[in-house]
Amino acid sequence: MLTLYSYPQLFGVADNNGYGLKVYAFLKLAGVPFVHEHVFDASAAPRGQLPYVVDDGETIGDSETIIAHAITKYRLTIDAALSRDARRTNLLVTRMLDDLYWVMSYSRWKDDRYCPAFCSAFMAQHPQINAEGLEKAKAYNAQRYYFQGIGRYTPEQAYARGLADLKVLAEIVPAQGYVHGAAPTSVDAGIYGFIANIYFFPIPTPLKAFVDAHKNLVAHCEAIHKAIGG
Repeated sequence: MLTLYSYPQLFGVADNNGYGLKVYAFLKLAGVPFVHEHVFDASAAPRGQLPYVVDDGETIGDSETIIAHAITKYRLTIDAALSRDARRTNLLVTRMLDDLYWVMSYSRWKDDRYCPAFCSAFMAQHPQINAEGLEKAKAYNAQRYYFQGIGRYTPEQAYARGLADLKVLAEIVPAQGYVHGAAPTSVDAGIYGFIANIYFFPIPTPLKAFVDAHKNLVAHCEAIHKAIGG
């Protein structure tokens, strides 16, 4: 049995991190049985990053590597019919979501307009985390943002990046169905992982306002959420 280790849930979303939720949604959509363990400590994870899985004693980290492993080991057909162009689109979207991640995370931990609401909600749902622990998390993330680069931007500059990413997603996601047709594929799981962590969070960031204003993004998010039993 495959076990997925990822960050805890929040606001009814199975993982409050886009990468963990991406893997969770993929496994659900592909019909792979698994156990989901929520953890805060990533020290046991490859490269110290969540999510990771343990599958028959093998430990695998990185969301893309996990998905590739599952497709090969369990002979999954979720992406089997995709054309070369579709697979190219998937890679480009995946890399763009990497960019969106930093802006989404920035809105939670760096922007003083929204950080208090996020931290308050997090402690309310996970009381084992106290104010001191959250302050350490803020300091840790501030360091990450600085070295990645997003921490050196003004909030307006940071959100401009994220909104540009969301604009492209809004142009890719159809009004009905999924990115590559009537059935979801791995790219839909990836998009859901990040959009759900914006849409279902009642924190009025510029990212949230954009998603709420685009019916196709909302419909896509809600369809995947329903499909995976969210």
